[in-house]
Amino acid sequence: MCRAAHVPPMEIRNHTGTVHLVGAGPGDPDLLTLRAARLVMGAKIIVHDGLVDPAILALARPDARLISVAKRRSKHTMPQEEINALLVREAQAGNDVVRLKGGDPFIFGRGGEEAEACSAAGVPVQVVPGISAAMGAAASAQIALTHREGASIVSFVAGQCKGLADQDWAGLAGKGRTLVIYMGVKTAPLIAEKLIEDGLSPGVPVAVIENAARADMRILRSSLAGLPEMVAHEKVKSPAVIVIGDVTARNTGRSDAALAQLALEAQA
Repeated sequence: MCRAAHVPPMEIRNHTGTVHLVGAGPGDPDLLTLRAARLVMGAKIIVHDGLVDPAILALARPDARLISVAKRRSKHTMPQEEINALLVREAQAGNDVVRLKGGDPFIFGRGGEEAEACSAAGVPVQVVPGISAAMGAAASAQIALTHREGASIVSFVAGQCKGLADQDWAGLAGKGRTLVIYMGVKTAPLIAEKLIEDGLSPGVPVAVIENAARADMRILRSSLAGLPEMVAHEKVKSPAVIVIGDVTARNTGRSDAALAQLALEAQA
């Protein structure tokens, strides 16, 4: 007599996806880490900032869902709390998510806030570092942020945040020091005034690097006192970083025009 085999009921498990906080670097796809490139090319869902170059997004698979949370007119299309909720919601639905950020996720990228939100909801998080905007811009412009004869200390600050005028930047710039300012284009007049009032010489050399490592990269130079006028006259736009210190005046052996041409050729 044949007996039917006992088949246990199917166990149903709720699978939670992983959120990957991925640094997209300064813009050039060739500067992605291998892991970042693999994640972008394999992702079904990519939540990206406006600073991520279209050439990087073009690496995504044809059926990938691209969700932009680009910043426009000083406001996100989505408040940060909603971005956090979006990442958690997609992961809890069983989806792996690539959260793609310009530069490095943990340097002025709000990656820390997003990682905390995911962890609090029980969502696994992995962080894939990227070349920061400061490092990418300095390398593209061949400005050594540290130099045995120029600077042994580098500081990174955000130039567009609440209470900027009340922040204490004393000692961050000066002899033997390099100051790199993120998001400082709109607040350049306040930045110059603040640093000069804190005792920094108006004649300290400054470089502004716009669209670093991209075909339309520009390297603009002035003194600290001349920074606001130069930004306005040249109509500098983000993404751009401001580098302040003697290292910006050192001769790298190539002109700014030659460096910009190299960036153009690299994109070809």
